[in-house]
Amino acid sequence: MGSIKIARLLEDPDSGLQLTLVTGAEGLGRVITSSRIQKPGLALAGYTEHLHPERVQVFGNTEISYLNTLDEATQREALKKLSDSDLACVVVTKDLPIPRSLLDACSSAQLALMKTPQLTSTFIQQVTAFLDEALTESASLHGVLMDVIGVGILLLGKSGIGKSEIALDLVTRGHRLVADDIVEVTRRKQDTIHGSGNPIIKHHMEIRGLGIINIKDLFGVAAVRDRKKIELVIELVEWDPHREYDRLGVEERFFNVVGVDLPLSTIPVRPGRNITTLIEVAARNHLLKLQGHHSAKEFAEQLNRAIAEGAMRRTLGEEVE
Repeated sequence: MGSIKIARLLEDPDSGLQLTLVTGAEGLGRVITSSRIQKPGLALAGYTEHLHPERVQVFGNTEISYLNTLDEATQREALKKLSDSDLACVVVTKDLPIPRSLLDACSSAQLALMKTPQLTSTFIQQVTAFLDEALTESASLHGVLMDVIGVGILLLGKSGIGKSEIALDLVTRGHRLVADDIVEVTRRKQDTIHGSGNPIIKHHMEIRGLGIINIKDLFGVAAVRDRKKIELVIELVEWDPHREYDRLGVEERFFNVVGVDLPLSTIPVRPGRNITTLIEVAARNHLLKLQGHHSAKEFAEQLNRAIAEGAMRRTLGEEVE
């Protein structure tokens, strides 16, 4: 997990959190390191042992009602213990009236205090989803991401080897472009990697000799998608007659992306090889493996059995003689 500043909660227009800063602007530079939130009911009652300062602290109807049952001195004492714990930020839901003691405590501690009109349950769901996305590990890769018969395939290779042209050929065959040139990858739950295009060049592709083309405008909305889970990495390399390439496919190789190992295949490129068809076959073969059928391993096992049976027959024949 990474970290984000509190200011991101206010600045991101797509978050849908509907947050407004009430006080404590000095605290917007503090960071959140966990996507989980906390409702500090027990902490207000004095039990702070399991208080998690790195989380968003949500004050709903229960917390505000409890504060209002206390006299002013007790309120300030309880909130001082809370604010002294170096919290990330405080959010009051349902646009509830904020007690003066809470305003003063956050202001004195330079702690960001925000409010939202959303119900507590709704806000918790949305802020958790937002933080899950914002705190994930991410990176940018130079390559092309395609959706080929439902399989997210990341094409890698040095500049000029033909990745974009291959992607364009795949689009004309009915497959979908996710990103060209720059692929933004993020690590999600259960160690899955998702890729998307850079917002500036989204749905665009550079073809040498033609320039920049818009795949969505040329082929329609069915030819593109915004995001796709990456399941297979294919590295395109120039054909080297002195290099030995994998001819059976038994050996499994992996490419590490932000800490997750993805299946890797290397395809040598030379004139006369239909790389587009090979990529389609690679996607179908990947789906077959997911169903428990590994063609290369099954062939190797059959070959080994045939060799063993042949050797046994020869041995028996020699014994009979």
